[in-house]
Amino acid sequence: MPSSTPRAEGAAKPEDATEGGRPRGEGPGGERIAKRMARAGLCSRREAEAWIAAGRVSVDGHKLTGPAVTVGPASVILVDGKAWPGAEPARLFRYHKPDGLVTTSHAPEGMVTIYDKLPADLPRVMPVSALDLHAEGLLLLTNDGAMKRHMELHARDWLHRYRVRLSGVVDAAKLASLAQGLHIEGVAYGPIRAALDSQKRINAWVTVSLAEGKGRDIRKLCLHLGWTVSRLICTAYGPFQLGELPRGAIEEVPPKMVREQLGLSASRRAASPEATRPDASTSRAPRSHAPRSHAPRQNAHRRRKV
Repeated sequence: MPSSTPRAEGAAKPEDATEGGRPRGEGPGGERIAKRMARAGLCSRREAEAWIAAGRVSVDGHKLTGPAVTVGPASVILVDGKAWPGAEPARLFRYHKPDGLVTTSHAPEGMVTIYDKLPADLPRVMPVSALDLHAEGLLLLTNDGAMKRHMELHARDWLHRYRVRLSGVVDAAKLASLAQGLHIEGVAYGPIRAALDSQKRINAWVTVSLAEGKGRDIRKLCLHLGWTVSRLICTAYGPFQLGELPRGAIEEVPPKMVREQLGLSASRRAASPEATRPDASTSRAPRSHAPRSHAPRQNAHRRRKV
């Protein structure tokens, strides 16, 4: 497949005109330089653009002055005069996030992030769905920005399941009222599945399933009903489940399962820039055997301003 000749900064249209939904010049085998660098797993797109502006990056012997450059599979990319590694295959990981960790890469002084606890040999990854500081359980991580965006765009089609420990005596009838939806502070919440698992004195465990929203929404809903959340554990994000993954452990989701659950057919992969990557099935990381969820793909929860 032919590669594109790098263009000077001034050669790109400021408005980034598109052809077929992608930037002009970014064909099936080509992509913007910052995107290629981010896919290599050593920096973000923003960092790549900063490196380019600093004159640290060259393509096919030409030092770049701006990021409006399209590269192809055969392009030779150098950073600080050193050969740039090839793009990593798209990968997805299940991580059992402990309580008290921040999911961002930068946190206030004194706080610990998930990146402080992840294995040193893990590629550069980003969370698909964020859990707040005191939430724990399943956190999906990927090294691929396109996969992250694809999953977040389809998040409403998947049920997110949580186990929640509440302080207070849970009224089963009040809990069941969540199935009818409710309004809190001008926000309309659609039907939410909630079931009482156990009640021991003033503590109760419930299972909550919703198709949109985050842990803080569950905290807000429970507080509205008179209960305080003392533990919040994410057990499933659509078809991906926490299962028996130990606290603090991380495992890669088998590439075949990722392709099946995300609808990435062989023909679609062949038509995308990601098709130039090595087959994800060749990854050397240990595969996980997370059970596949058969949760229905329906919008059980909606919220909107009213």
